[in-house]
Amino acid sequence: MADQKVILSESEMPKQWYNIVADMPNPPSPPLHPGTGEPAGPDDLAPLFCMDLILQEVSQDPYIDIPDVVMDLYKMWRPSPLIRAKRFEEALGTPARIYYKYEGVSPAGSHKLNTAVPQAYYNKQAGVKRIATETGAGQWGSAVSMACSFFDLECTVYMVKVSYRQKPYRRVVMETFGATVHPSPTDLTNSGRGILAADPESPGSLGIAISEASEDAATHDDTKYALGSVLNHVLMHQTVIGEESLKQFELIGEYPDVVVGCCGGGSNFGGLAFPFLRENWKKGKDTSLLATEPASCPTLTRGHYAYDFGDTAMTSPLFMMYTLGHSFVPAGIHAGGLRYHGDSPILSQFVAEGYIEAEAYQQLGVFEAAEIFAKAEGIIPAPESAHAVKGVVEEAQKAKDEGKEKTILLGLSGHGLMDLSAYDDYHQGNLTDHELPQAEIERALAELLPVGA
Repeated sequence: MADQKVILSESEMPKQWYNIVADMPNPPSPPLHPGTGEPAGPDDLAPLFCMDLILQEVSQDPYIDIPDVVMDLYKMWRPSPLIRAKRFEEALGTPARIYYKYEGVSPAGSHKLNTAVPQAYYNKQAGVKRIATETGAGQWGSAVSMACSFFDLECTVYMVKVSYRQKPYRRVVMETFGATVHPSPTDLTNSGRGILAADPESPGSLGIAISEASEDAATHDDTKYALGSVLNHVLMHQTVIGEESLKQFELIGEYPDVVVGCCGGGSNFGGLAFPFLRENWKKGKDTSLLATEPASCPTLTRGHYAYDFGDTAMTSPLFMMYTLGHSFVPAGIHAGGLRYHGDSPILSQFVAEGYIEAEAYQQLGVFEAAEIFAKAEGIIPAPESAHAVKGVVEEAQKAKDEGKEKTILLGLSGHGLMDLSAYDDYHQGNLTDHELPQAEIERALAELLPVGA
């Protein structure tokens, strides 16, 4: 039985988040102030974030204790199961053993609640009354609105307009938990009005929505901003995924040769992969780490490693990261959570240094892989997670071609039960592959500021 589904007890849950910054072979490049170009300090982040989260962001401690209140809420869905995907293995005809860590068991349906809860908690402790945030496909917005309801906080969500239209039930979830949801760009902020003046039919982007949410927070004394990915404290909160996975593999005497996760801003992938990367560095393990992304928004695979703004309006700090340019507006593919021009600075550094690999996939092949998985395992993956499923299919084929056994860990970051319009479009033949033209990348990259590494 243990070989099929591995479930930890509550007493075995990680009691601390892992901060990979403490173990990095090379220190991370600092964020830069958008006005001065100098390294940004904690005071520069204070208009957006509460101080507890800022201190986590800049911490050098390897582990940070999870507050009891957060632990109690985590127990609503944690520990999440590690499941052997035997039927999926059989469908692929591979000698590989495939396991998936399933984060779709959370009340929000994805991994995002792992950081939404602590962010809401720390803001409540700081006396904040309202949270402003953005969301792509709606998973983050659903999670943060739910977390705000747990702590009696108001919540305002700027949802990328193309996703607002594609995924109405995500909006309903947010509103059910008391959030106010706006299709971004809006006419409620200076940054939104500027985008609409230039392009009244703008489909929006995460960069635009970030600009609106951060402007909202910075201009209201009772409001702070919450980010669902990219920054260190966000990825750190997600390391409960990887830490649990390590314990679960230890229980069954297995260990993954390959860890595969989807990557937009990096929170799901970093949370799964960083504890395994630590084991590579400190215990001599040799696990390959594969981040998967859309071919239409190929940040890690075709982006430029440089300092760039995290938002379109150029108000955020500049981060050293892989970027397609802050003005880049991706195609309206259904994997809205992966439509971001940049990526986690720390994860980007690991890709640049060769510790993490990245692959980009076209969406038709992604949905084909997702359906194989759904028919075998009974879980419909979110379109974002389906990119990781596609990566596992490729790794399983390699094992088959080489005639080698290997153990593959899939990060299944969420279910797709509120993304069925994407599957409907796939069935109806309405989806197409979109290879991003190099000229479009170069146009956006031309707007990067001349800031050295």
